[in-house]
Amino acid sequence: MKQLEVQIMGQSYLLGCPEGGEQRLLEAVEKVDTAMCRIRDAGKVKARDRIAVLAALNIAFDSSGKPAQPPLQAASFANGDSTATSMRNLADDVKLAQLLVRLDQALGDDGRLI
Repeated sequence: MKQLEVQIMGQSYLLGCPEGGEQRLLEAVEKVDTAMCRIRDAGKVKARDRIAVLAALNIAFDSSGKPAQPPLQAASFANGDSTATSMRNLADDVKLAQLLVRLDQALGDDGRLI
């Protein structure tokens, strides 16, 4: 297994990836970094863990193959808005859980999100 050092939202992470998977990992890192920086720069959320969870939700929602819709917003979750929850169905929840497990595995014990 190969290890790559990457930066996500200004913080360095040493991630393992299978041989030949470097490009896919770098593309995933870029997607996560972009999503997290966009949420941070919006200024509504400051905590890194909340930013990471919202970015993961947005990425999972975007990759679910549904017609384009606006990304989930931090305010929706902070205010308990049920419309954000109703946008996801059971299949999306499963995909999200799988994505969070993969993120936790990639980050290792030092960078656990949840």
